[in-house]
Amino acid sequence: MSLSTGWAARRWAPWLAVALGALQPLALTHTAAWPLPLLGLALLAALWRGAAPRRAALLGWAHGTAALAATVWWLFISLHRYGGLPAPLAGGAVLLLCAALALYPAAALAWAARQRSGAPLADAARFAAAWLLAELARAVWFTGFPWGALGYGQVDGPLAALAPWVGVYGIGAVAALAAAACGLGLAARWPGASGVSGVSAGPSRSASPLPWRRVLSPLAVAAALLAGPALLGTVAFTVPSGTLTVALLQPNVPQDEKFAAEHLPDTLAWLARQLLAADAALVVAPETAVPMLPEQLEGLAPGYWAVLQQHFGRAGGPAALVGVPLGNEREGYTNSVLGLSAATAQQAYRYDKTHLVPFGEFIPTGFRWFTELMNIPLGDFNRGPLAAPSFQVRGERIAPNICYEDLFGEELARRFADPAAAPGVLANVSNIGWFGDSVAVPQHLGISRLRSLELQRPMLRATNTGATAVIDHRGVVTAALVPHTAGVLTASVQARRGLTPFARWAAALGLWPLWALAALGLLWPPGRGGPGGGPGGGRTVGR
Repeated sequence: MSLSTGWAARRWAPWLAVALGALQPLALTHTAAWPLPLLGLALLAALWRGAAPRRAALLGWAHGTAALAATVWWLFISLHRYGGLPAPLAGGAVLLLCAALALYPAAALAWAARQRSGAPLADAARFAAAWLLAELARAVWFTGFPWGALGYGQVDGPLAALAPWVGVYGIGAVAALAAAACGLGLAARWPGASGVSGVSAGPSRSASPLPWRRVLSPLAVAAALLAGPALLGTVAFTVPSGTLTVALLQPNVPQDEKFAAEHLPDTLAWLARQLLAADAALVVAPETAVPMLPEQLEGLAPGYWAVLQQHFGRAGGPAALVGVPLGNEREGYTNSVLGLSAATAQQAYRYDKTHLVPFGEFIPTGFRWFTELMNIPLGDFNRGPLAAPSFQVRGERIAPNICYEDLFGEELARRFADPAAAPGVLANVSNIGWFGDSVAVPQHLGISRLRSLELQRPMLRATNTGATAVIDHRGVVTAALVPHTAGVLTASVQARRGLTPFARWAAALGLWPLWALAALGLLWPPGRGGPGGGPGGGRTVGR
């Protein structure tokens, strides 16, 4: 038995995986850095090539923990600054969450390591399938937390053209395949650099360098995967259906003042002035712009809602979407958006948030002790219907979603199940004030841009502190307010009709086609060379 001296076996390999993971989120805020995650994954794949399953699990866990911690570190702000949780406990909670979610890539890469054949293309397909499976698990299980998925970093890269076809997780899988093909191809040319960690089970053809003609094949595939979508361009699956003028409100209320009784009169007065003065067909106010129940509001500001309903109830007048909590103790409470227009005088419109935030809008079983440590107005909210009706404004259908609901493109796609009733415009109302002046703001903007690309619908974003913006159906920000300033963004938006392939299959099947693709890639027998394979290069047994 001889121990390999390859990269994967060296002590610093997990620390390299940590560094590669920490660099991945840079593309979420600086979208021009889209090649950086691909480079990082190529190097991770080169390490994985020579790793026994347990070592592969360690590399996947180290990379996943670092990538997620560098992405959502701003959760610390909400827990510590606004929740009053001691800094060590808040930091530990964030790190523990990231470490727990990183178990998905750890398990997936460990399984994929058992299936390696030695053929770079086949193993690249297995690596990509493992990556896809890990992202799907994080997106779906335990209500899902898909923030920072690989595809979001490609919103300004060539793979963005794939969004209306395969969605964000499909983009991530293609990116992982291209990166792994490149990394494994080059590592196969210099096998000593990424040799096998563990115990060799006899001679292995993978220990000898592959000839350049065999290396060029995976490199050519990687180049085609990256260049092909850009050369083909984005296919227009939708057409214009009309234009609306919109006014998007950004109150910029500090989070520690938002629910404070002494600040509520000023907050409500600013909101009322802007709603009544806005010159647009549709006015949108952010999540919990009115931070109290209607009956509570009546006690503080009598006639407040009546004035708004009278203003927006005029025939031929403007319409408004306003974030407000609704409900009562007996029936439960909801995080909601109320629609105000002439039509709602006969039939009220409300949208109730359906995808709730763990610890913020519902308390997971067994964790009440944790939430009781924080000074945050938490609640167990009721869930709204998944396929909610749209809000009608001058013949156009507007589909609201609240806060991080726009991370779940497959759920937004449910509203496109009936093409005749599909929305022409998406409207996200958010309050990112919980996370201060952090990268959460540009990250969430990128998420909304990806939804626009997937569904080829414009997205209106009305937020408390930013990013308040208008995004067109191509994912381009056409107008925006400076974050962390109070103001009103007035712009026009072009509604769309028609369905993308992603909208069609996600509305009908959810994410099941991608689950099936990931399973196929990981369960394909190694002796067959794997999907996209070729002759294997021998196997190694390690621990």
